Amino acid sequence: MLGFRKSPWIIHYDASSCNGCDIEVLACLTPLYDVERLGVINTGNPKHADIFLVTGGVNAQSAAVVRNIYHQLPEPKVVVAVGICAASGGIFRECYNISGGVDTVIPVDVYVPGCAARPEAIIDGVVRAIQVLEQKQLAMKADANSIDQAIYARAEKRDVAEILALQKIAYQSEAELYGDDSLPAMHQTMAEIEEEFGRAVFMKAVVNGKIVGSIRGGADGATARFTRCIVHPYFQKRGIGRRLIDEIERVWPPEITRFEAVAGHKSKRRLYVYGQLGYQPFKTEPFLPNINWVILQKARK
Repeated sequence: MLGFRKSPWIIHYDASSCNGCDIEVLACLTPLYDVERLGVINTGNPKHADIFLVTGGVNAQSAAVVRNIYHQLPEPKVVVAVGICAASGGIFRECYNISGGVDTVIPVDVYVPGCAARPEAIIDGVVRAIQVLEQKQLAMKADANSIDQAIYARAEKRDVAEILALQKIAYQSEAELYGDDSLPAMHQTMAEIEEEFGRAVFMKAVVNGKIVGSIRGGADGATARFTRCIVHPYFQKRGIGRRLIDEIERVWPPEITRFEAVAGHKSKRRLYVYGQLGYQPFKTEPFLPNINWVILQKARK
């Protein structure tokens, strides 16, 4: 908490601005305004940053970069949209290749208006972002203290959108692990997951009203096969994944006598969890050029 207040780290990205707001951001670092006197550090590594500061409207080319940077920031994180273009798209809002403001691709916590935004306003926005960071940190601590009160239940159709959002967060580390952001889990659409929900069993883990974990599976004869056991990065290594696997094993009728699970060959943590629960690898299947599926099996007790 004190670290956030005394030394917030910022990463700045120009989504497609005219450079007016970028110049004002740089002015904040000059001796006249000297934002570093507040402990602010401008870093180039999103994994070291607390605050994501974006200028310019998001276009078709920069949208993927904005999402990529956002997902690499550790939790808790805050997004600050600087300037009217970042807030709403500005005068370019109706352009054919402009998505709009930053909030069309990622959540935004603080808006700093202006064309261009004044350095004083940018500094005020950063101060407000620090307050939001502290609030998010407190909320995360409350969630962590409630982990023993997690609810495990079968997901409902209204949960699909939240599970899809969680899936794309959880699989960001997998994409980095394999060096491949074309993983189907990262690009699944609402229509696709809704269709999958109609033919599969989805389980969820809920903490303080938020879905923090999920797993899904389908039956084929006497075998139930599980895929996409996901847990929010902040809640990993707390036993949620294991409990989800236990819970989905219990929902199947006695006719199901065998379980299968699927994991990538480099996903050591996932393979370890399945191994601890009695699953043994028995074959591999090619999936993508640099990814092989490891198929694990377990006889039902």
